[in-house]
Amino acid sequence: MKRLADKPFVLLGVNSDSDRAAIKKTVQQENLTWQSWWDNGSTLGPIQTKWQVAQRPVVYVLDAQGVIRYRNIISVDEELLDETIDSLLEELAAKSRNP
Repeated sequence: MKRLADKPFVLLGVNSDSDRAAIKKTVQQENLTWQSWWDNGSTLGPIQTKWQVAQRPVVYVLDAQGVIRYRNIISVDEELLDETIDSLLEELAAKSRNP
């Protein structure tokens, strides 16, 4: 994530673990720098229900308009994920040069 620190990119997490205190401790220990929401301690919480998350982990990449451009469940193809993010950043940069 360090390579994207100065880019228009946001990473968000959703956590369904039941022990909020343990989650906070893990965030501090692992030095997680992204926003993460607690989904009421349930895999059936409102966030995961709305996004129809049936298996974990799941990764979504949304473009600047909120359109899902990448979705992967369980086995994340890191190369494809990086390519997708880079492509979206290039699209955004091109739009800002040619509004």
